[in-house]
Amino acid sequence: MNLIIKNPHSVLAALESRPKDVLSISLTSSAGEGWDRVEALAKKLGTPLKFGGNSGKNGPRHANDGGGGRSGAEAQIREKEPVAIEELFSEARDREDGKGLWLALDQIQDPHNLGAIFRSAAFFGVQGIVLMQDRAAPMNAAAYDVSSGGIETVPFATVANLQRAFEAAKEEGLWILGTSEHARDDLRSIQRDRPWLLVVGNEEKGLRRLTQDSCDLLCAIKPRGGVTSLNVSVAAGVCIAHLSGAVGTP
Repeated sequence: MNLIIKNPHSVLAALESRPKDVLSISLTSSAGEGWDRVEALAKKLGTPLKFGGNSGKNGPRHANDGGGGRSGAEAQIREKEPVAIEELFSEARDREDGKGLWLALDQIQDPHNLGAIFRSAAFFGVQGIVLMQDRAAPMNAAAYDVSSGGIETVPFATVANLQRAFEAAKEEGLWILGTSEHARDDLRSIQRDRPWLLVVGNEEKGLRRLTQDSCDLLCAIKPRGGVTSLNVSVAAGVCIAHLSGAVGTP
């Protein structure tokens, strides 16, 4: 399936990582600096370029937060292929520090949340993400745009059943850490002394009971103010930042 991508950062990341999958790029005179970089690389790679018109006729338009959507510039890109679940965790045992961080998404529904999680994962160096095939947000153009190139940077695997992913992760030495607002342990108490597979749940219902029962540990982000909950992509970003060692004590 081909997607119409309007965020120049997402398009640039695709050009850099899999240029043959960028089928064409449409530019307008109102496109910003981000598209200048896209144009320069596309010319170097020989990617087909179109100039001057509004390329909305080439595919559906949608809102996004990524910058470039209102300029009329866009690119037609093939979807990125997932990797096998075993490949996703293959480097876990080879890491000299014995650590590492992977994610699993348990029925995340909103593609904007999906894209935002990929963006945070790419920023903090997450090794891979497990997605569900059913009852989950699609990897559509909105997700690609919001990820701002994160989908191109972080490998992902798609599974019909999270339990299969958990088995594959544990075979490679990963520990499963679930997130729940009802958990007794605070995120800050979780040590970065092992490879973790962090599991985040549905926007409304959180982790399913079976998923929680499969986790080695559960943790919560304890509120410090008057609001007692976070958007799932924000909560995922906070957890990723802690477990990656970007914030807090080492």
